[in-house]
Amino acid sequence: MSTKVICVVGPTAVGKTALGVKLAQKYNGEIISGDSIQIYKELDIGSAKVTEEEKQGIKHYLIDELELTDAYNVNDFQKKCRKLIEEISERNKLPIIVGGTGLYIKAATYDYYFPVQNKKDDSDEEKYRKFTNSELMDLLKEADPRTAETIHVNNRKRLIRALQLTESGNRRSDILAEQEHSPIYDALMIGLTMSRERLYQRIEQRVDQMVASGLFEEIDNLYQKYPNLFEFRGIQGIGYKEWEEYYKELKKKEEVIEQIKIHSRQFARRQYTWFNNQMDVSWYDIEKDNYQEEIFRSVEDFLN
Repeated sequence: MSTKVICVVGPTAVGKTALGVKLAQKYNGEIISGDSIQIYKELDIGSAKVTEEEKQGIKHYLIDELELTDAYNVNDFQKKCRKLIEEISERNKLPIIVGGTGLYIKAATYDYYFPVQNKKDDSDEEKYRKFTNSELMDLLKEADPRTAETIHVNNRKRLIRALQLTESGNRRSDILAEQEHSPIYDALMIGLTMSRERLYQRIEQRVDQMVASGLFEEIDNLYQKYPNLFEFRGIQGIGYKEWEEYYKELKKKEEVIEQIKIHSRQFARRQYTWFNNQMDVSWYDIEKDNYQEEIFRSVEDFLN
C-alpha cells in the first residue's frame, strides 16, 4: 500500500475542481476525474466539466475520452483509474482523484470488486420481459432480500442483473459481504463541506449559470443528433435526464430547471451520507478563512 493517492471529494458545487488544481500545482500532481459523466464528449455544461482555463495547465484524465454512445460503468472506471494511478506514480507525480461519484472513487481505491454475470446471460432478459418491475422486485426480495434493498424498483436492468446472479448461485449481497473493502493505496481523503443553506444556494446559482451558458441549447442539439438520446448512459446524470419530460411534453422548460435544482440538492445530501458511511474522509469547511492552509498542512504531513 505504498502508492500515495489524494482524493478530493464532497457534494456538487462545493469547489472540488479548484482545490484539485491547487493541490496539483503545489505538490507536482496530475488529476484523475472521479466523475461518471465528464468522461463523455459533448456533455459539457450540464456536467460542469472542467474547462481548459480552469485546468491551468494541469494534466487531467478521464475527461472527454468517450463518445456519448459508448458504455461506461464503475468496473470500467476502476480499471482505468488504477492504471492511471500507477502510471502517474511511476513518473514521480502525485495522483489526485477529484470527483463526487463516491462509488467510483471507492471502487478504485479500495479492495472492491463487483459480481458480474457471463455475457451469455444477457439473452435471459427475454424470460423476464413479461414481468413488471414490481414483480421483478418481488422475485428479488425472495431470492436476495439484502440486494433488493439497494435497488430502486424502477431500475429494471439492475433488477434483472441481480436475478441473473442469484440463478447462477452467486447472490450479489453474499459476494459483496465477503469483501474486506480495505484501501489498496495509501490514500488521503479530503472532503469539502459548508453549511447546507449556503451549499443549496450555490447549487441553485450553478444551475442558473448553466442555463445562462446554454444548457438547453446543449441538450437540444444532442436531442436533434441522437433520437434515442435518453437511453444513453451519460444522459442519466442530473442536469440531463430531467429534459426527457420536456421532450415528451410533460414539463415546461422552467419546470425542468426547477427539477434539476431539486435533484441536485437531493444528490448533495446523498453524497454527504455516502462518504460519511463508506469512507474515512477528513472534512474541511470551506467557509473557514484558513481551510486551505489546514488542507496543505494535512497533505504535507501525509507526503512526508
